[in-house]
Amino acid sequence: MSRWLLVLLLLSISITKAQDKKVLNIKRTSNPPKIDGIINEDVWNQAEIATGFVMFKPEMGPNLPENERTEVRMTYDDQAIYVAAYLYDDPDKMLTQLTSRDNFGQTDYFILVLNPNNDAQNDTNFQVFSSGQQADAISSPSIGEDYSWNAVWESAVKLHNDGWSLEMKIPYRTLRFDNQKEPTWGLQFHRHFRRFRSQYTWNPLDVTKGNIGLYHGELKGIKDIKPPVRLNLYPFSTGIVDIYDGETNTDLKFGMDLKYGITDNFTLDATLIPDFSQAGFDNVRLNLGPFEQTFSEQRQFFTEGVDLFSKGNLFFSRRVGNRPSGELELNENEEADVPNEVKVINAVKVSGRTKKGLGIGVFNAITEKTYATITDTITGAKRRDIVEPFTNYNILVVDQQFNRNSAISLVNTNVIRNGDFRDANVTALVADIINKRNTYKIDAELKMSHVNYQNESPENGFSSFLRVGKVHGNLRYSFEHNFADTKYNINDLGLNFRNNYNNFGADISYQIFEPKGRFNKYRINAWFNHKRLADPSVFTQVNFGARYFADTKNLNAYSFRINVEPGKQKDYFESRDGRAFIYENFVSTGGFYSSNYNKKFAINLELNIGTLFEKERDLFYYEVEIEPRFRISDNLLLAYSFEYERFNGDRGYAIEIDDQPIFGERNRQIVENSLSGNYTFNPFHSLALTFRHYWDTVDYDYELFTLLDNSRLTTDSGYTIDNVGDSPNINFSTWNIDLSYSWQFAPGSFLTALYRNQIFNSDENSQVNFSKSLDLLFDQPTQHTFSLRLQYFIDYNGMRSIFKKNKKAS
Repeated sequence: MSRWLLVLLLLSISITKAQDKKVLNIKRTSNPPKIDGIINEDVWNQAEIATGFVMFKPEMGPNLPENERTEVRMTYDDQAIYVAAYLYDDPDKMLTQLTSRDNFGQTDYFILVLNPNNDAQNDTNFQVFSSGQQADAISSPSIGEDYSWNAVWESAVKLHNDGWSLEMKIPYRTLRFDNQKEPTWGLQFHRHFRRFRSQYTWNPLDVTKGNIGLYHGELKGIKDIKPPVRLNLYPFSTGIVDIYDGETNTDLKFGMDLKYGITDNFTLDATLIPDFSQAGFDNVRLNLGPFEQTFSEQRQFFTEGVDLFSKGNLFFSRRVGNRPSGELELNENEEADVPNEVKVINAVKVSGRTKKGLGIGVFNAITEKTYATITDTITGAKRRDIVEPFTNYNILVVDQQFNRNSAISLVNTNVIRNGDFRDANVTALVADIINKRNTYKIDAELKMSHVNYQNESPENGFSSFLRVGKVHGNLRYSFEHNFADTKYNINDLGLNFRNNYNNFGADISYQIFEPKGRFNKYRINAWFNHKRLADPSVFTQVNFGARYFADTKNLNAYSFRINVEPGKQKDYFESRDGRAFIYENFVSTGGFYSSNYNKKFAINLELNIGTLFEKERDLFYYEVEIEPRFRISDNLLLAYSFEYERFNGDRGYAIEIDDQPIFGERNRQIVENSLSGNYTFNPFHSLALTFRHYWDTVDYDYELFTLLDNSRLTTDSGYTIDNVGDSPNINFSTWNIDLSYSWQFAPGSFLTALYRNQIFNSDENSQVNFSKSLDLLFDQPTQHTFSLRLQYFIDYNGMRSIFKKNKKAS
């Protein structure tokens, strides 16, 4: 018995040691270091060294060898935290590709992670690459790493014959913390070797369970620092020249973004008279489906620091300033010119989190009244009609974190439109709960929507979501239920493609966390989904499938998948009138291969195919994508993408006649070519090219179908291409070029020049070849846009210091 007690005691001691956190003690300095990447100041000789980094990717446990060791030192004063790191390595093996800010590329890097609240859930990451470039992000278990967040801080890198060194200055204005006498901060360092894709941390972490923040070490020794006045101004001016169809328009815009620390932990972000003219172009595609086409957010204000507002997935920022929501009533012989977007007058975000984990977020945006111009095609008379009134968008989020791994949130979104236009309100209760052992997780959502149509009866809708799963170890699984009634509608400020569903799903996966054989990692997962309408409660679709993904030790990756929809599947949305359209036994499979990006030449290949096993149907679909990448030098990267899709024998909605959907069998061909090029002179100067040409043709068979009440199609109605009026055949193409130059001439201050070229064409010539389609495209007027934007960063504390120095000098 005593032997077993001794074993248990030793095991208990070993577990306790494994759970001990490393501690780095930091000392104040009165002589801060010069940020030049050279670690030669006396303050560094007196600083405690953090070393003993441990690998967690691709395997857990190994320490760095002596000739690749990492040594980190820290100090602080009343203005900032300072970091120095010496990263030993063979310089001939290091990767140092130059990229634009926040883009990783093939480059070694070092990450400083700070968590002033030491709550394991709200980290701020500062990243320095061996090329000298920076990246930064906010990180939490709910959103992962958000690199759209940007701060202004200093860093410098120096290359040596035995590795590389760096220095960092992190001003307190980039962090959120309250006034504490002797706080303990969460602290972690990462080091990444790009040639191995291996990553090490100062405090060891276990990737098999729990979020990464649970494994931070601790920073102690900070005393008597006070949160600064966090006031940053970003005044800007943009000059624009736009040439289209023989007309030239010019514009000169002035505006300002600002960040202000309302309290120690809460920040106000505002954009006053915003300008989004240099936001990237959207990758427009021909949309034949029943649901709207959406695009990712390109406007920086709406991508940065929106982690709280993403709770519950009720905020789709493209709704703010999107196309007008109103509908026009046109008389005979009238046509309307409707603006593509609504001008945003201003937008404000207030967000933060207390020491006790209570997060509060408030968002408000205002858009101006927008008119459409209506022209009588016979008389030429013009009139204007409102298509979007003065509108106010609001979001309120209250989010309580607890147990260092869980949170419960209350979210409300509200849209108020002036006049007789509709208003909307959505409220959600969201829970993300993990047990204390970090082994099981529950995700739950309850949502209520209310839409006030002014002159009609309001609609109230309900949705719920529940997922329960095992989230630790090699074998993981989950079960989920997703429900929405027929009135659920969040699309005034959110995004929900459809409602009226009652779906059940299950997922199981097996993955490795340590290299095995020729693999660094692999994952196998399988799924099953059963879908129904909520009202009436009828079956719609069922599918099951599996996917295999592997990452090899030579840094190549590949994946295979298969998905099966057995038996009769009922699509209640393709018809646009609520009736079901049946297809049977759809099977799709595919895979991709991605070669090692560390090599000068790399390539991505993807192939997908699908078919129906259905009597009197001959559908076959395939997609091929080829993406070669050429890293010509550490400064220049070129990436080309060719994508070809073909649908033979596809059936779907074509047109509407007398409120009746008309279906057709069609062949569809998509060809997409894109090219991106980036030349980075140094971390402050870069040149970027983005090109995309998209061509899509849809060619219908002569005979068209109507939909029977039994959900089958028939040609007995006698509709053909010749007797339905306008042909449903489509030849669709777009052309976009962006060429930009960016110069960071001071911290946080940029001069950006952009040339944009856009062409668009849509007609009925569905049988033209590629060359002829280009001729038709280039017959259209081309839009040329030239813009020059100047943004300057002003820090209140920096300005105050200058004034104090001048006052002393005088």
